[in-house]
Amino acid sequence: MRNDIHKILVIRLSAMGDVAMTVPVLQSFVDTYPQIKLSVLSQKRFAPFFVSTGLHFIGIDLKYYEGLRGLYSLFKILRKERFDLVLDLHDVLRSNVLRFFFRLVGRKVLVIDKGRRDKRALTRQNNKILRPLRTTVDRYADVFLRAGFELNLLKLDTPVQHFELEEKIAAILPRNNAICIGIAPFAAYKGKIYPPEKMMHVLETLSNKGFHLFLFGGTDSEKNRLQEWESKLPHCLSIIGRFTLREELLLISKLNLMISMDSANMHLASLVGTPVVSIWGATHPYAGFTGWQQSPDNIVQVDMPCRPCSIYGNKQCHRHNHPYACMHEIEPASIVEKIMTILDL
Repeated sequence: MRNDIHKILVIRLSAMGDVAMTVPVLQSFVDTYPQIKLSVLSQKRFAPFFVSTGLHFIGIDLKYYEGLRGLYSLFKILRKERFDLVLDLHDVLRSNVLRFFFRLVGRKVLVIDKGRRDKRALTRQNNKILRPLRTTVDRYADVFLRAGFELNLLKLDTPVQHFELEEKIAAILPRNNAICIGIAPFAAYKGKIYPPEKMMHVLETLSNKGFHLFLFGGTDSEKNRLQEWESKLPHCLSIIGRFTLREELLLISKLNLMISMDSANMHLASLVGTPVVSIWGATHPYAGFTGWQQSPDNIVQVDMPCRPCSIYGNKQCHRHNHPYACMHEIEPASIVEKIMTILDL
């Protein structure tokens, strides 16, 4: 146990899923070392992730701190806190600049090892090395360990405590104890999206079984698609634009199950202890981005020699004759079967 550290700054600015994955590590730190003040710098919209952790959340709007001058202004604000240690869990240009400023004034700084070399070996077309890499959560914990702080993540249960049920959420939940399933069918990149026509088959089957379905998404194009599905299916509700992030977390905590791509909603469900059926295509669980404490048995994917072709799903598919076969070859029946197994039905 180090006695020279009293205040620590953690930097993780984006993306939503990656910020969510910091929570188990940060909660474990707060529980283990309550005498140390832990502050987290992130986007202010992510504040609900940390509401029950007991740490100091520094929420910012990135547009006010653009460029070198903006980051220096942010550094001057942060410097007033007199942190003894700065931990960069992001390692991007913005955080690199902030690290540089803190080092200039003599602060100890440590940065995450993202394992980029191993990830390149995992995704290259030829001589691919397909093996599980360290999870992102473990990589976050490694930074604390290098700073002299050991964490036992196995002792941690649900990082984000369930919120008290609010009237706004209670109003959309069924009153007959029907099974509630969330579906987050989209992701940032095409290589991570299950074909919509196949997902519709999944939804129709679940709706016919009397399950209540809640559709999650974010963009305008996603909103239009989900509203179309909502209009065609009984017991189906699109929640895009209806709730704050905090309210969405509350709703997810009341679900029996979440169906998600390799995307943020997998991690939101993990924070509140909701089981997830995750569907993987161009990306792969071996890259280390699976949901916190989610069972590997709940993963749906097909083994193909080209998988994974990308860590983030942002690269064009190499299969010109049958693009994104990794997703198209997953049958809707296999997803439904996985759901029924988890629900023990």
